Amino acid sequence: MSHGEGKKALVTGGGGFLGRRIVELLLEEGWEVAFLNRGAYPEVEALGATGIQGDLRNLNDVKAACEGVDVVFHVAALAKAWGPIEDFRSINVTGTRNVLDAMEAQGVSRLVFTSSPSVVASGGPIENGGEDIPYPPHNDSPYGQTKAESEQMVMAANSRHVATVSLRPRLVVGPREDNMIPNILDRAAKGRLAIVGDGENLTDMTYIDNAAWAHLDAEKALVDHTSPCAGKTYFITNGEPQQMWSWLNDFIEAVDIPRISRSISYANATRIGGVMEWVWRTFSLGGEPRMTKQIATALGTHQYFDISPAKRDLNYRIRVPMEEGTKATIQWFQEGRAEVTTVDGDVIVYEADKTFTKEATA
Repeated sequence: MSHGEGKKALVTGGGGFLGRRIVELLLEEGWEVAFLNRGAYPEVEALGATGIQGDLRNLNDVKAACEGVDVVFHVAALAKAWGPIEDFRSINVTGTRNVLDAMEAQGVSRLVFTSSPSVVASGGPIENGGEDIPYPPHNDSPYGQTKAESEQMVMAANSRHVATVSLRPRLVVGPREDNMIPNILDRAAKGRLAIVGDGENLTDMTYIDNAAWAHLDAEKALVDHTSPCAGKTYFITNGEPQQMWSWLNDFIEAVDIPRISRSISYANATRIGGVMEWVWRTFSLGGEPRMTKQIATALGTHQYFDISPAKRDLNYRIRVPMEEGTKATIQWFQEGRAEVTTVDGDVIVYEADKTFTKEATA
């Protein structure tokens, strides 16, 4: 009998990059799976999951989705570099509060929450960061700030009524990734990308299969509110910090875009990011600034973390090493099709012929 047989899971954001892979693995493990998204995802339903259209900001929608569920994987979030913090808070904080309230109303006793290292990664380098990293007094990222608020809410909720655990996967990459890498390739192709800092900074990444399996590992470890992992947070990575700009340049070159050679100091990138943030806030500009203080930190400083607690408490292990995961990701971009709405509001399609084209939208 498989671990998931006879059990039902709800995955919020199950139509997205990470959520879909979690859905796929749960189905392979014998779970009955429902997933909640605002839009329809027939390709995920075709796998055998039940799609539920609803809004995290609507408590009744979330209550309906939680009916008959044994465990919730709360993956959905508003995740981007910039925007009004009220927008982030309505989805990331209020949405998470609704998940907890809906679980209580429906008697669902376990929650695996997808958080982010950005809750602590603000304003400087992190080298082998562990569980003791405090939340910064001010987070430069509205995403990081609101994920920190929701993460603390989830940890505080751990009790005899509901067992909770939070995972912080770092820079998830892999086939079907439709945000970070397409935006980087778009900027590189247009000559809008520069190395931030000396180019020697190390960063953790997580291959999609490892990030998804970490959630299933956490579910197994989270027996009840007294489990060693209950009420705690865990960094999830491949455990193989990469030299960021070397990794990016190899990727860029593999898809026939010229390597990045020009650079800007981290100090200048941070100053420019601060100015752009002020301009965007002051004049209520649409879209996203091309540089923010948080982006400068992410691109120009060491950002890698200690995953030994996850290995200890969750029995987390690396299923796919970074070299293999990178090859699979590159191959998908070489052979597949990626679509992203860029910082300029353009819809960019990355086709198998390795060219970027604007695509009209209705």
